Amino acid sequence: MSKFTDYNFKPFIREAIDKLGFTGPTPIQKEIIPLILKGTSAIGQAHTGTGKSHSFLIPILERTNASLKDLQAVVVAPTRELATQLYNELTKMTEGTEIRSTLLIGGTDKERSVDRLKSNPHIVVGTPGRISYMAEKGALGIHTAKILVIDEADLAFDMGFIEDIDKFASKMPTNLEMYVFSATIPENLKPFLTKYMESPAHVQIGKSKSLTEGMHYSLVPVRGMDRQKKLLQVMGGISPYLAIIFTNTRQNADNLANFLAESGIKTGRIHGDLTSRERTRMMKRIRDLDFQFIVATDLAARGIDIPGVSHVINYELPDELEFFIHRVGRTARAGLEGNAITLYDPSEEDKVIRIEQMGIPFVHEEVKDGAWVEVKERHSRKIRVKTVDDIDRKVASFVRKPAKVKPGYKKKMTQKMEEMKKRERRIKRKK
Repeated sequence: MSKFTDYNFKPFIREAIDKLGFTGPTPIQKEIIPLILKGTSAIGQAHTGTGKSHSFLIPILERTNASLKDLQAVVVAPTRELATQLYNELTKMTEGTEIRSTLLIGGTDKERSVDRLKSNPHIVVGTPGRISYMAEKGALGIHTAKILVIDEADLAFDMGFIEDIDKFASKMPTNLEMYVFSATIPENLKPFLTKYMESPAHVQIGKSKSLTEGMHYSLVPVRGMDRQKKLLQVMGGISPYLAIIFTNTRQNADNLANFLAESGIKTGRIHGDLTSRERTRMMKRIRDLDFQFIVATDLAARGIDIPGVSHVINYELPDELEFFIHRVGRTARAGLEGNAITLYDPSEEDKVIRIEQMGIPFVHEEVKDGAWVEVKERHSRKIRVKTVDDIDRKVASFVRKPAKVKPGYKKKMTQKMEEMKKRERRIKRKK
């Protein structure tokens, strides 16, 4: 169907779609909405910005019976931020209706959550750990919910949440409908999917955006300079709309954010040690453009919608190189251009090589007096030295010390070797 009006949705859903400004379904919505309306389990693969969230929220609402008091659908997301985003989209659509929904996320008092959940909502959105806890306590009647949606399933797997999902999914009906959305399907995730999904429909919308589309990758050597000072130098050479600076640990994120604050740079921060309230407040300030720079851990690289990111700075190269792709994927969205700047020192040469093998075309650059200048590739010296050594060895094998030496033989040998070297270099250049 090419228009939302082609679907026979309930009046409140049609009104909500109009308010959201949607005209026609996106490719993922065209494929997934009919499957959920029919009750056919499915795996959906589509990158961010394809309308994935509404592809399952709209049909779930269409199938929700407000006259029943039972829990009917569970939507699980691996991070508090992503769960909150989904819940906010859901409440926009259910405003003024009798459909009850609840957000269950970590970082809030567990017992208070149990007390607050006096009656079952129709739809629950939350993080795996908190939903599992509420189901174990008997506060959530998980056994009546026939629909389970797992968003960002590969990230949930990476973060070790599949066990929590398995705990409560096993208490759901035997005819459970499962809808899994994931950028990739890791091999280790497949046994879990096989356990709950029998011959699911597999929907893959397009290929992921090219790594080079609209992107510029700067590789900046730290050399002997202090990394924090080098970062300040880099920051002095850019004027971002919004830049995310990635570190590998929460402690490093805090240390760096404090250093930048002491240097007079107003900086936001996102990492797992922030309380739920702090993170909610921080995300609001980021969306209100209170900051030009944000220091973050890899948690922010997945599942959090931060619009307007023009620059990504890899203060540290990630330990798991797949996260490099997730980091740089925060910029160059919606047809805009993006910049990814990576600091490195010689000890990280192996990581840099492996990232290049993933298809990243680094440009070797430096910031000098606030301006970007291209520098020689880090391999150039090694290549030059190796070439000279090869030629020296080859020439030395031809020019040997004569058995009987005469006065001036050394000078003649040197001249002969230089002539041969010049000839060899000319041959190499022609090749």
